Amino acid sequence: MSEQKTIASAPMPRTRQSLADDLRALGLREGMTVIVHSSLSSLGWVCGGAVAVVQALMDVLTEKGTLVMPTHSSEFSDPKYWQNPPVPKEWHEIIRETMPAFDPQITPTRGMGKIVDTFRTFPGVLRSYHPHVSFAAWGKHKELVTANHSLAYGLGDGSPLARIYELDGSVLLLGVGYDCNTSLHLSEHRAPGTVLEKLGSPIFKDGQRIWATFEDIEIDSSQFPEVGEQFEAAHPTQAGKIGSADAKLIGQRALVDFGTAYFAKKRGF
Repeated sequence: MSEQKTIASAPMPRTRQSLADDLRALGLREGMTVIVHSSLSSLGWVCGGAVAVVQALMDVLTEKGTLVMPTHSSEFSDPKYWQNPPVPKEWHEIIRETMPAFDPQITPTRGMGKIVDTFRTFPGVLRSYHPHVSFAAWGKHKELVTANHSLAYGLGDGSPLARIYELDGSVLLLGVGYDCNTSLHLSEHRAPGTVLEKLGSPIFKDGQRIWATFEDIEIDSSQFPEVGEQFEAAHPTQAGKIGSADAKLIGQRALVDFGTAYFAKKRGF
């Protein structure tokens, strides 16, 4: 949506204060741990754009809470798996040899949106070290959430998603659906019947760039909307509006447990 269309469709400008008020009305509170998935355009016209959204989230949670966002960089991966778009096979080795190593300070996100890319550069924000599926965090538990992110099985039990689970955190869907709900990848890892694959990325090891290979599972978010629909039929979910955006606040632990059982059943276990 163009900015002109966003302005035309907005009854009033959204502000840092109005967004904070909406977040509190939805149920977000000081001291919570929350992972946010977001779409800036869905909120309507925001005075200050993504900066105001991040500030509103921080205002509500305060430094007693913990704000987490996925800062994934899927292009820092083996080109043989690229589909959107694919590249010629004869390019693959050149890409593997020359791609810059993942650096949490400078590596951009891909497909995560303006709010995420703004958040990752805020003062006090830490980013986990994973070339494909890093997460950024701010607040009380930022070190716990981002430290020791496992290279293998990067969305499994060695990931920030599992640390949020241990903290009994929440998921905030801000203008996006369950297809963006990264926590369900933790369910995919925990359910039996996973299919393994070998992945690769450029990383730093002992100060030197290397091409690292590591094991992971095949992931597939296409079933996430169905998981979400069935979860909400069985569990109460806080829903409301943040600006113009449809929003949901969900207990992550209950969702992950439900998703784990769902995928186990789907896989015949």
